[in-house]
Amino acid sequence: MSEAVETSSSLLRDVKNLARAVDAAGIALWSWNVDTDALTMDDQAYDLWGLRRGAKVTFEDLSAHIHPADRDRVRAAFTATRAILGPYEIDFRIMVGEELRWISARGKGDDEGIVQRIMFGVFLDVTGRKQAEEGRELLAGEMSHRVKNLLAIATGLTAITSRSTSTVTDMARELTQRLTALGRAHDLVRPLPGQTDAAAALLGDLLSVLLAPYDDLGAFSGRIRVSVPRMIVGESATTTLALIVHELATNSLKYGALSSPTGMIDVSCSARDEAVTVVSTERGGPEVVPTSVPKGYGTKLVERSITNALRGSIHYAWEEDGLIVTLKIDPARLAA
Repeated sequence: MSEAVETSSSLLRDVKNLARAVDAAGIALWSWNVDTDALTMDDQAYDLWGLRRGAKVTFEDLSAHIHPADRDRVRAAFTATRAILGPYEIDFRIMVGEELRWISARGKGDDEGIVQRIMFGVFLDVTGRKQAEEGRELLAGEMSHRVKNLLAIATGLTAITSRSTSTVTDMARELTQRLTALGRAHDLVRPLPGQTDAAAALLGDLLSVLLAPYDDLGAFSGRIRVSVPRMIVGESATTTLALIVHELATNSLKYGALSSPTGMIDVSCSARDEAVTVVSTERGGPEVVPTSVPKGYGTKLVERSITNALRGSIHYAWEEDGLIVTLKIDPARLAA
């Protein structure tokens, strides 16, 4: 075999191996004619964008698939690549039907490596990485919110305890009891590793334990009343329901019935085939004023939890006598 043939065969193997490596790495290749705006892409790029393979595509065609919130930024960034020295990277969202994907477009600017007025680059699917980043940010926000709530709870419980005790010793004892009860409620939210006895609970018991720290222990005991039928709450639903109840109780402690010495809360429940309905009715608190302030993190957290985890809904009724909160929960999810 001649040297020229061997060289050609070697190059062909290198090209095939490179193609295999590019495909295995999930790298989608593209080239862009800066004069005609035409894009040439490999099959992986067409699949990534959800387009028919081999179809004629321009940058404007791709723009129609970019998330509206990112479209102007991406257009400006691609235009600016002509003035960027060296490598560039642009992350943005695209819509493929109802599916949202994150794409990272990478290349070199300032016409570096340009051939016949054509720029080259790659697309990478970075959806997994972006979702992980969003998950970490969401967790950090949720942890920050919970810490603030715990401080508000401690302040509120101290105020409640001071109203029902007359000595420092009594106040210390009752406050300790409340904080201990709060700890027991927290165990329902985060059972210890290997703990199996909290895999399921009765709804009435769960609500009573969660709300016990907020009730008065002295002359005003019985401010919180729970009356629900016997039904099982599964381990997964217990965590979600505990988060929701703590959020609602904290809000009542800050602004509602529990912020007043005479305030009371009644929690009732009815079960139908299509939904379990839990109603929390506040009475005797400060004057109720519906707010027009944008929803806070806690409210959004509750709505997301009940919608996603319990396949339910939450409704707030700002009645003159007090706030009424209605939770509707999928029975199957409640038992999960």
